Amino acid sequence: MPGIRVKENESFESALKRFKKKCEKAGILADVRKHQHFEKPSERRKRKENNSRRKMQAAMRSQDY
Repeated sequence: MPGIRVKENESFESALKRFKKKCEKAGILADVRKHQHFEKPSERRKRKENNSRRKMQAAMRSQDY
């Protein structure tokens, strides 16, 4: 788990902001969301196919313009 050292005369809000940014870079929240419930292999495969299809369609749209 990432940790930060609060600098002298640093507000709590800015320290919290730095901590959140470090957690986001480490991918902790995404990992927690991914492990919140069990996903069957077939569901995982469907989700990945839908994501790739969506990306392909977006790429095609951006090429048209």
